[in-house]
Amino acid sequence: MPKIAAWLYTIVAAGLTLFQLALAAGAPWGEFAMGGAFPGQFPPTMRVAAVIQAALIIGMMTIILARAGIFFAGWVRHARWLIWVVVGYGVIGLILNVITPSAGERALWMPVAVVMLASSVIVARETATPASTS
Repeated sequence: MPKIAAWLYTIVAAGLTLFQLALAAGAPWGEFAMGGAFPGQFPPTMRVAAVIQAALIIGMMTIILARAGIFFAGWVRHARWLIWVVVGYGVIGLILNVITPSAGERALWMPVAVVMLASSVIVARETATPASTS
């Protein structure tokens, strides 16, 4: 189950990463991010924030895949505790997507946040052995 959850997280997070990179490149989807505070194209500072967000998501995907024993075997030891950072980030992300004033953002990203949180919890709780022993 943890490997399935890790792949699910990775697929969903990859889509979210592409969304962030599209925002950074000027896609006019600002109403679906940051509480809808920047409808249309993001201003330059928010585009930088979108790139940083994409990098964070890629880092979390790496932790998930390492903890599940799929890739990045060198990260296994660190992933044992970093997975809980990913879970915590997922909790915060879910809360923010529940309380966002943007109905479009809530409708689009709240289900994504639920999937990412649930799958990260499964990986965190059900991964008993590091990748190097499987």
